[in-house]
Amino acid sequence: MLTVKDLTKEQVEGKRVYVRVDFNVPQKDGVIRDNNRIRAALKTINDLVEKGARVILMSHLGKIKWKEPDAAKIEAMKKANNMAPVAAALQELVPDVKVHFCPETRGEKLKAAVDALKNGEILLVQNTRYEKGEEKNDPELAKEWASLADVFVMDAFGSAHRAHASTVGVPSILKAEGKLVAEGYLMIKEVDNLTRCVEVADGDRPYVAILGGLKVSDKIKVIDTLLRKCDKIIIGGAMAYTFKLAKGDKIGNSFLDADSLDYARKCLEMAGDKLVLPVDSVVTDSFEPVEGRIVKIVDDIPEGFEGVDIGPKTQELYKREIAKAKMIFWNGPMGVFEQPEFQAGTKAVCEAIKDLEGKAFTVCGGGDSASAVKQFGFKESFSHVSTGGGASLEMIENDGSLPGVDVLK
Repeated sequence: MLTVKDLTKEQVEGKRVYVRVDFNVPQKDGVIRDNNRIRAALKTINDLVEKGARVILMSHLGKIKWKEPDAAKIEAMKKANNMAPVAAALQELVPDVKVHFCPETRGEKLKAAVDALKNGEILLVQNTRYEKGEEKNDPELAKEWASLADVFVMDAFGSAHRAHASTVGVPSILKAEGKLVAEGYLMIKEVDNLTRCVEVADGDRPYVAILGGLKVSDKIKVIDTLLRKCDKIIIGGAMAYTFKLAKGDKIGNSFLDADSLDYARKCLEMAGDKLVLPVDSVVTDSFEPVEGRIVKIVDDIPEGFEGVDIGPKTQELYKREIAKAKMIFWNGPMGVFEQPEFQAGTKAVCEAIKDLEGKAFTVCGGGDSASAVKQFGFKESFSHVSTGGGASLEMIENDGSLPGVDVLK
């Protein structure tokens, strides 16, 4: 693939460079609560600005439920996911560069904003999901956006698993026209690191995957893929209790993905000792943090209680397995880490991975596990923390293939 660092000044100076970024940042009432995703794109943006490109940034923000029959509710969703505060946040991060904002996603106002751009300036376009055809990869929408660009750069790894108009439609058209398409610096980092977890070298064994989360059904494909690639798969989170019931253990009132019970049985039979399950659990009689709720540690979960974290014996078991690894892929916390009483299991995994610094290649596959790693102060202990939970999982399960990556090849 061509990369942004391959693009010369002669190729981009004065050219309209469409950069698909991931500015899907948490915000409330127009206040950005975490600008990490904006910061993650700065290397690519600054590179193009320094080369004199006219940089056009496109991103989605939040969700617009177009099936909603009430037009007023759709307008409320659009208002809640307006990109204007993101433009202001970006301007603060690049004070020496002019950042323009276009409140329209298509039409004459957008075309005029693009035409008015000067070399080394930035235009952030309104939320791509303001367009109903974005998520359907509408060809007319993609054609209109592609007409605004001379070069395409993909730097939104968190959206690379989605074949949308802004991620796949536009570069497909530009490629067909013989124009340059490339991956940005964030994409380079993500693809290179996750490819290592897909194409496993002998020196990266033992390879240990750690999977948590709610439903087994959400991770069937990735489990099947990792069973072929890994030496051990450690299971935590709510999904562990479906496996434990399939094994014949008592799970009380713990979350059960009943539709995946047969799969869990077959998986246990096929995997043998490759699959590692909790041997004890932290349980509670009330998921809500109400006064007087009971929290205790048990081996077998009694009726009226649900598992909410791995117990101390399991923490030690998992630490021993992690200590043997030369490569780790982790996606999904071990428990309800948002509540203080149920954080110990996820922290134990963080600590075990920290102990591997300099000895193993370790990847946190985004999503809730990335949030936990950041919250507990372990982000710097990982070789790589992905910015895309869904994208990282799909890249693993699809042997390195993603729509937003494949289109650049």
